[in-house]
Formats: sequence, C-alpha cells, structure tokens
Amino acid sequence: MKRLYRLRDDRTLGGVVSGVGQYFNVDPNLLRIGVVLACFLTAFFPIAITYFVAWAIVPEEPGTVNAIQEAQIVEDANLATE
Repeated sequence: MKRLYRLRDDRTLGGVVSGVGQYFNVDPNLLRIGVVLACFLTAFFPIAITYFVAWAIVPEEPGTVNAIQEAQIVEDANLATE
C-alpha cells in the first residue's frame, strides 16, 4: 500500500511537497512552483496554513537517519571506543 511521507532527503522546508511529489509521481520542483503561485493567488495564508497542518500531520519517512541523529550515533560510537 502506498503511503504519504515527508521526505528527509529532498526537502526545502518540511518535506511535504517532495513527499506529495513522490506519492503522485510528479517532479517536486513543479509542485513547489505551483505552491508559490498558489500562495500569491490566494493571499498566502490558506496555502501556508494548509502546508503547516500537513507538516504536523504527515509522518516523516521511516528508516532514515537525519543529520542530528547521525551525529549522535557517531558521538556514541566514539565514546564506546574510548
């Protein structure tokens, strides 16, 4: 089953648009241009509110490690070898 996730690798702000692009098999850059145009056409707030709600609701892509977690793993490994 296909699921919608916020991507960690191809994110500009929260990864919502890149996740939608992956879900619908559309280039995320085209969607980003569409979101910017929609912001201008709707006086910004409806699209911005929708984006931030999606950011809060849509889960992050599972099985990947972000930079902060990776730094913590490296630090823990260095402490274990001392």
